[in-house]
Amino acid sequence: MDALRSRLTLLEALVSRLVGGDVGAVAPGPDAGLREAYAQAMGEKTQLQRDKEHLDRQVQDLRRRVEEQRQETERLLARPCQQPQPPSVPLQDQRPASGSKILSHLLSGTRGQSETGGVRDPAWQFGSPGYQELKAEVTEVPAPRQIQESSQNSTGCGELVSIGEPESHRKADSIAGKYGVWMQDPEAVAPYGPRMQWRIDTVGTEVRQLFGYEDMEQMSRGFPTKVLLLPEPVESTGATMYRGSLYYQRRRSRTLLRYDLATESIAARRDLPHAGFHGQHPYSWGGYTDIDLGVDEQGLWAIYSTSKAKGAIVVAQLDPNSLEVKKSWETNIRKNMVANAFMICGRLYTVASYTSPNTTVNYVFDTATRESRSIALPFRNRYRYNSMVDYNPASKRLYAWDNFHMVTYSVRLGKPDGN
Repeated sequence: MDALRSRLTLLEALVSRLVGGDVGAVAPGPDAGLREAYAQAMGEKTQLQRDKEHLDRQVQDLRRRVEEQRQETERLLARPCQQPQPPSVPLQDQRPASGSKILSHLLSGTRGQSETGGVRDPAWQFGSPGYQELKAEVTEVPAPRQIQESSQNSTGCGELVSIGEPESHRKADSIAGKYGVWMQDPEAVAPYGPRMQWRIDTVGTEVRQLFGYEDMEQMSRGFPTKVLLLPEPVESTGATMYRGSLYYQRRRSRTLLRYDLATESIAARRDLPHAGFHGQHPYSWGGYTDIDLGVDEQGLWAIYSTSKAKGAIVVAQLDPNSLEVKKSWETNIRKNMVANAFMICGRLYTVASYTSPNTTVNYVFDTATRESRSIALPFRNRYRYNSMVDYNPASKRLYAWDNFHMVTYSVRLGKPDGN
């Protein structure tokens, strides 16, 4: 391409010298040879222009093909590998071989990427608390018990086995979308369908706009079908959607609100008892992420902390109609030492870092057994500032907001021991 441009430049200079920059200045008679040379030069220039356009088209085509290959590679990487079924053996001799191999691979694969090699993680200790922009640390501790995988467990519950590569769906248009929350109602009710996507940009002091999109394609193109103005402002990125209502924390308070999408009004409000708010017990990235609401197969949850818990994560199951706390659990996981958290099948999972491109889901707390333990499931922050992670039990995917980008992750669930 550069050679063609050089030849065109030389030809244009030659033509300018031959005709003095003006075609009309060529004299008749003895200068017939000059006209012939000029015509030949112009013909060659025209041919070179055609060659250049042809090459430009080839370059564009190659770029398009490279981008298609890149997207296809990402799709293939995100698709979970199908594990062959082991041969049948007597019940007393069964061992979760495939699950063990996968867990060993995941644990060994992250040792080179950990942020600390110590056995004890600071999130389990209660020293002087950090604040806002703290970076979480990762612990490499093998799980004390193995998980028996199920090759086809798409509808039932189970422990989290692996998380796929992030798939980007849209980038926010303005600085207001640096942080945000987006979601899909796992149990949608009229007048909105199950494919409806919802989004809130959370940068600002009076965050009140809720954008609705007919489906994922319309959201990716940036064409909302509904824009709702919430009656009271939103605090941070902890909102969620469930059974036709938006659940969120009112700004600068511990008050939880249920906004009914059908009536476009507040249907319930209740203070979350003793919950820290507005920077008292946030995640490690800050952002006033003191109260984080989420949904899983068992219902509506709140993830927060209190003064009594001294900054440790408290998990509460909420009544989706009244917002009353049905039951709560205090963990030994320090909230400001993890980047985010989400619920799957009644288990709390935490993300180690919000900025590290290759981090881990590093803890699990089971509300059924009240047991917590360290794990090390690889998790990618592709855009290096992940301010929101939530689980959707209908699609079995994680929704996340990573530095202006709205992304999803596929998840793979295994069958817990004893099932």
